[in-house]
Amino acid sequence: MMTLQKLLFLSLVVAQSAFAAPNVVLIAIDDLNDWVGCMGGHPQVQTPNIDRLAKRGVLFTNAHCQSPVCNPSRASMMSGIYPETSGLYFLSPPPKESPILMKSTFMPQRFQDEGYYVTGAGKLFHNGGNQNEAYIPNFGGNFGGFGPMPEKKISSYPGHPLWDWGVFPERDEDMPDYKCASWAEDQLAKDFEKPLWIGVGFFRPHVPQYAPQKWFDLYPMETLQLPKTFEHDLKDVPEYGVNLTRLEHVSPPMDWVEENEEWKPLVQSYLACVSFVDHQVGRVLDALDEREDANNTIIVLYTDHGFHLGEKERFAKRSIWQDGAGTPLIMVGPGIAKGAVCDQPVQLLDIYPTILELTGLKADPAHEGHSLKPLLKNQKAGWPHVARSSFGPGNVAIVSEGYRYIRYNDGSEELYDRQADTHEWHNIAQNPEKKSVLEQHRARLPKTSHPALEGNS
Repeated sequence: MMTLQKLLFLSLVVAQSAFAAPNVVLIAIDDLNDWVGCMGGHPQVQTPNIDRLAKRGVLFTNAHCQSPVCNPSRASMMSGIYPETSGLYFLSPPPKESPILMKSTFMPQRFQDEGYYVTGAGKLFHNGGNQNEAYIPNFGGNFGGFGPMPEKKISSYPGHPLWDWGVFPERDEDMPDYKCASWAEDQLAKDFEKPLWIGVGFFRPHVPQYAPQKWFDLYPMETLQLPKTFEHDLKDVPEYGVNLTRLEHVSPPMDWVEENEEWKPLVQSYLACVSFVDHQVGRVLDALDEREDANNTIIVLYTDHGFHLGEKERFAKRSIWQDGAGTPLIMVGPGIAKGAVCDQPVQLLDIYPTILELTGLKADPAHEGHSLKPLLKNQKAGWPHVARSSFGPGNVAIVSEGYRYIRYNDGSEELYDRQADTHEWHNIAQNPEKKSVLEQHRARLPKTSHPALEGNS
């Protein structure tokens, strides 16, 4: 039986937390598409920890990145500024080469300025240019990044060394993401005597798609299901769109994958990595739940972009179709609905202004996203906004609740009815009955696009 003294102490903790600034916990996952149990992207995926987090808050099923590449997506999310504004579209250069981004205040710095203890580890910003060390106070390290690496490739694919997949290493403890979760457990056990902003960035399921054997055992090859695809999926895609996602790319082409019978191994390794990283998410959530101020904590789980596993005849990111630009997004915290699902079009750019409002901080007029607070209370609230993704200047996707519209730099277009054609197999841009829909979405295109910064690649 709980003593009166203990009851009084707990009541005091609850009362104090009601007035204290909420903690902020960001959980970033690299290259995760909708192959998550609560999103139903693959019928066999096992993600019990991400699923339990979704039951505690709002799951956004129609969330999108601003660019389907690590560097610009993460810089945009942490700054609240579109790539079309900053000029940062690709893997390089780092944000310091954008005068516009350097005039902004990245999220970790803003929260340190507001009196938070700020820390993070793993992959939050892109790795290039020591960005995490530069932009995250008290950065805890990346624990080996994409490693460890075997002496020789496991797969037979002759391309880029990161493009490999298979069982490796033997133990979870040897994986950087395991070490990152351990670091997070240690941090969350501390009392910093300030509100806490902490970012935990996991590297998997980004290539190389390595995980220990037990995670592969969850997905036996003999019963493994491939994603649903359409034989003539690219027939109605403009030539510009096909070339944009294929020319000079390092990922294995569809014909190589099929000729070498590597489709199932690629799907299996991706699913194994997803379940492995889900387990690390669970360790972070368990550590959070042990804190006395757990109920006064905002949790945001997101990924930088999606990933194709054969859809649109490709195995990679770097596309502004749903599989490349769609992102899981879950928000949990005080005042946020529990076990709710929102289908409104939202974007990673909305995270920063949302957290500012949820923590009672002043909005930043430079931010180009919108606070999601109305949708966190009422998922059917009026939402006049769309989501916007781009891959290079002039290649833009506009996503509404019902449609995905794509306009390429040469003027060619795609339009998909996301209700009737959930896989985006049929381009209806030439359908005369959709003229008004096209015009509505064209009106949402950016009026100007900053030229790509020198060194973009």
